[in-house]
Amino acid sequence: MTSASIGIIAASIAMAAFMPAAKAQNSADETDNKAIVRRSFDAWAAGTGSPYDLLAENAVWTITGNSLASKTYPSRTAFISEVIEPFVARMSVGLKPVIRDIYADGSMVIVHFDASGTAKDGKPYANTYAWFLDLNDGKIVKALAFFDSIAFDELWTRVQPGQ
Repeated sequence: MTSASIGIIAASIAMAAFMPAAKAQNSADETDNKAIVRRSFDAWAAGTGSPYDLLAENAVWTITGNSLASKTYPSRTAFISEVIEPFVARMSVGLKPVIRDIYADGSMVIVHFDASGTAKDGKPYANTYAWFLDLNDGKIVKALAFFDSIAFDELWTRVQPGQ
């Protein structure tokens, strides 16, 4: 056996030894990230916080589809000021989420949930969402949101902020 072959074998053994540790770390990160997001949804349901509290300042939030709010928001500030604040201003009773399913894969947490509340005109608002949240050090750095754009747009055009 040549020294090159011995080096390759030694490197392969070293890499194999680190693989279980890396997989265990990934699993721990998934568990932690899933718990962080679940706690933020619990706080949202209780009226004591929300997943938006987890947004990093430079978080990029994309609303998919063709709703009136569909686009990529380049920062926490942009997303909160252009979507969340105007949405909250249209509601007399804020949204309460109910998680259907929550999954984690690496740094990504996927939350499938329903949320409902009452608009300022007294009519109910309900929607079903799927959020793909990429976390780094417990903060959301990237989000991709799916929801029923017809229900959203109907509220957005029917009720004006502060009405």
